[in-house]
Amino acid sequence: MTNIPLMRVAQQALSAYQNVDAGSAPSSGQDFASLLGQSLKGAVQTGQQAEAQAASAVGGGSADLTQVVTAVSRAELALQTTVAVRDRVLQAYQDIIKMPI
Repeated sequence: MTNIPLMRVAQQALSAYQNVDAGSAPSSGQDFASLLGQSLKGAVQTGQQAEAQAASAVGGGSADLTQVVTAVSRAELALQTTVAVRDRVLQAYQDIIKMPI
């Protein structure tokens, strides 16, 4: 089973925070915004693959039921991860807004 792209965001973000704590620069050369954008594109692609698998199964194609369920589960996990990241970003924004100047 392949990793969901958004899971890599969390792992690379953790690595970036550890590098900042250690006082070193990030080694990958990517900023967080581009990494997040790539992960979102990966989540969209995962959803599109799940839709294609489901359409193939409904249309009588060669898609196996197990493959369809696996693809839909991956898409669901990608969506849940995306929503969790969005919620955390909004919570961080609200916390920053509440800070006294």
